[in-house]
Amino acid sequence: MRCKVRMGSIYYEERGEGIPLLILHSMGTDHLAMMAWIEPIFKDISGYRRMYIDIPAHGQSDMDENLRSTNDILMNLLDFIDCVIPNETFSLIGFSYGGYLAQGIVHVRQKYVRSMCLLASALHLKERTLPEKVVLEKDESILRTLDSDIKSAFETLFVYQTKENLDCFLREVQPGRLLANRDFLASNWREKGYFLTEEPFLGISELPQSALMILGKQDHICGYKDYDFLLNKFPHSTFVILDKAGHMLPIEKRGIVQRLVREWLI
Repeated sequence: MRCKVRMGSIYYEERGEGIPLLILHSMGTDHLAMMAWIEPIFKDISGYRRMYIDIPAHGQSDMDENLRSTNDILMNLLDFIDCVIPNETFSLIGFSYGGYLAQGIVHVRQKYVRSMCLLASALHLKERTLPEKVVLEKDESILRTLDSDIKSAFETLFVYQTKENLDCFLREVQPGRLLANRDFLASNWREKGYFLTEEPFLGISELPQSALMILGKQDHICGYKDYDFLLNKFPHSTFVILDKAGHMLPIEKRGIVQRLVREWLI
């Protein structure tokens, strides 16, 4: 399905009926990477209308030449909400950069948000406290078979560099990497337009929404030590830091992530 927004169009796929649940993937991939691990959670849960969104500059969503920043991406997502679920309450799941966008949505549309789940989320911080990169398991034989682009991405993202995780990466993440607008993602928008103009939750002491935040202790991309302020902002939150877990929580720690998300949903 497709929704026209002010700076292009947003492609999304729907599953189920009930409370709207907006699902935002990480940078450089598409909605299929989220659908692969979230949909199995709903085998025995009903009551949610899942909307798997290709965020602007990704997947099958279109962007025009005026889109240059995260502010613009957020604006398109707010247009999507106004078009598809106007004046409805909804929940959010955001992974990595999608988590940063989810925070922006909550900040602007507080009264419409029921709950929020963040996985290894990016934050509104220009300097992060990050652990050193570690590799907990590595199969050199499979890495030798990869082309340089896939090898670089896989080695950057994963702390368990196994055949099982590679197969999952190639099946669920790599197709979206091929569709991403690399001209935009490789441009200077990261230096000039990555951070939202309005910091999410600035000046807000507490928010009533239930929140689930899942982090990896070995996540060298987004870290785990800078999130304490969110605990104070969301007193009704569950905060989980998984040991022996890097940035790719939905793949490397799929079982426990699914159980946590399921508990948050019900």
